[in-house]
Amino acid sequence: MSKKVALVTGVTGQDGSYLAEFLLNHDYTVVGLVRRSSNLNTNRISNILNVPEFKLEEFDLTDPVSCSCMIQKYQPDEFYNLAAQSHVGTSFSQPSLTLNVNTLGVVNILESIRVSSPATRLYQASTSEMFGYNFSINNTGIKYQNEETQMFPQSPYGAAKLASHNLVRIYRSSYDMYGSCGILFNHESPRRGESFVTKKITKYIGQVINGKTRDKLSLGNLSAKRDWGHAKDYVKAMYLMLQTEKPNDYIVSTGEVHSVEEFLMKAFGIVNLNWKDYVIVDPNLYRPAEVDYLNGDSSKIRKTLGWKPEYTFDQLVEEMVKFDIENEHV
Repeated sequence: MSKKVALVTGVTGQDGSYLAEFLLNHDYTVVGLVRRSSNLNTNRISNILNVPEFKLEEFDLTDPVSCSCMIQKYQPDEFYNLAAQSHVGTSFSQPSLTLNVNTLGVVNILESIRVSSPATRLYQASTSEMFGYNFSINNTGIKYQNEETQMFPQSPYGAAKLASHNLVRIYRSSYDMYGSCGILFNHESPRRGESFVTKKITKYIGQVINGKTRDKLSLGNLSAKRDWGHAKDYVKAMYLMLQTEKPNDYIVSTGEVHSVEEFLMKAFGIVNLNWKDYVIVDPNLYRPAEVDYLNGDSSKIRKTLGWKPEYTFDQLVEEMVKFDIENEHV
């Protein structure tokens, strides 16, 4: 029996690197799709670059020809689209790029699969940022979002992701294609990008402990509350979504909510420091439209697919802090 073939966009990122490792451990051939760069950063996948079942291919999801050629070449069993302009703040300063990558790129993938490889199963990375304001709290007192919660994105990033989320649904119903969307709430790890608040905090702690900075850490809205999980847990959910007979959309979350201030307290507490001595709030770092509260109800995927998170919030924060202390020591 031949190995299944999976194409993974965004393979050099946090989620893509963990997913590639997971699929290789499940006896897949994995093709990582990367945009051409003169300085390609493969740090997150350095441990699998020499694995025979793993290969890298140059690819640009904003180019319809590139999408079509790659899908024709491999006829993949599964296609995981994790590539995106994924920073909410950047989406305000680069809205056209965000829409081009996060929405039109998905159209190119859908059309290429429809025409060239209709048996391919597609996973599309959706996001909790599609919800925006939580109307359920205001109207009913229910403090969570589920698959039925009204979506009202508050950023170009959220709007672009919601458009692609709906496009997958439309292609699924119109062409009988297999496309599932994972509505993932915030997920972190030591591999998190440095522009995200959790990584900013833990990297800064690593620099302080190793004597590399005496500057204060500037942050924005400390009262924003998020449902934070571990990326390792969430890539397992992606895989499970494509193993079922029928495609569907699922929320992936821990069901616990913590504020940025709580994250600060926990992270600085690990090294016995008071975060208030090191952090300043910069109003310039607030988003033009803030999403104050995101908390996911993942009961559907837990009941239907048997998924549940293994990492706790405390374990996640501790792993990130210890990693960055060790990494900044080098």
